[in-house]
Amino acid sequence: MAKDKKSGKTVTVMQTGSSIRRPKDQKDTLIGLGLNKISRKSTLQDTPEVRGMINKVSHMVRVVDE
Repeated sequence: MAKDKKSGKTVTVMQTGSSIRRPKDQKDTLIGLGLNKISRKSTLQDTPEVRGMINKVSHMVRVVDE
């Protein structure tokens, strides 16, 4: 049983590349991040799971500092 740690840290990601001609798992990862169109932004909790998703599609997204 994992404990849920609610931290106030968030990360904002923006999609910079297209998902056309990408593997299905990468498209699904973008959707999981709340992205599906170029220039769309999504603010998420900064967890290891989200960081792993960002790392998987790092060539199509960037972390926005706001």
